[in-house]
Amino acid sequence: MKKEIIKVGIIQQHNTSDIADNRRRLCHKVRELAAEGADLIVNQELHDSLYFCQTESVDCCDLAIDLPSETTETYSKLAKECGVVLVTSIFERRAPGLYHNTAIVYDTDGSEAGRYRKMHIPDDPAYYEKFYFTPGDLGFKPIDTSLGRLGVLVCWDQWYPEAARLMALAGAEMLIYPTAIGWESSDTADEKTRQREAWITVQRGHAIANGLPVVAVNRVGHEADPSGATNGIQFWGSSFVAGPQGEFLFKASDSDEETAIVEINSKRSEQVRRWWPFLRDRRIDEYGALTKRFIDK
Repeated sequence: MKKEIIKVGIIQQHNTSDIADNRRRLCHKVRELAAEGADLIVNQELHDSLYFCQTESVDCCDLAIDLPSETTETYSKLAKECGVVLVTSIFERRAPGLYHNTAIVYDTDGSEAGRYRKMHIPDDPAYYEKFYFTPGDLGFKPIDTSLGRLGVLVCWDQWYPEAARLMALAGAEMLIYPTAIGWESSDTADEKTRQREAWITVQRGHAIANGLPVVAVNRVGHEADPSGATNGIQFWGSSFVAGPQGEFLFKASDSDEETAIVEINSKRSEQVRRWWPFLRDRRIDEYGALTKRFIDK
């Protein structure tokens, strides 16, 4: 990291079907966080629209944008205006019928520092992402910015230790997860708690195993299922920042919109890795089987 103390701004937002208003509110919050001293601002997954993957509809593909576009220009200018590194998440139209779930990072001068296409694509009730998104083809490569090397991943990627480890091995100095995840209404209260705690725990595990801070920013609020087949998704918020020992530096509400600035000490990871030298002690000579789908008896 270029600065010892990085001030990370997070935006946990409830979206509606009004894309222009979602974007207006988001841009307002970016400006507010920048005015309060944020260096890096992270947004939730697919932050401009509702989470359209609750149903399979070709009409939703009209939400996808070209790169570059008027939308990306908006965020580029915003990053430059505010002098921040800005992590965005968009529905990319790469070619007719070919779409990606893509994170784009803008540096403080408004230039595109890099992009990441979501690699792990879920296909579960209310999360029909395989209908829309082609798996990413850019690999697990950190994005170099004026603040340092950011390991940007997206939502479902956060459950995979391999993705976090590969980012760490490639020199990432922070792991960042724009996210859209929540509860299905028919689950019991106990099951809902287990799901959210598992989501938090696995990411804290990535922080610990790799000696890196983790920033996870989730959307919040209820979004109806347009088909009426389910009662929609209650996005559970709970955005958080963890340090390189998995310690909570910040945790947001599970029900309300929230912005915050969280200070991360970029030098701490080096010290933690000296205490816990997991990278040193890896048995890379014995890990070849990890590239197999399953090891038969």
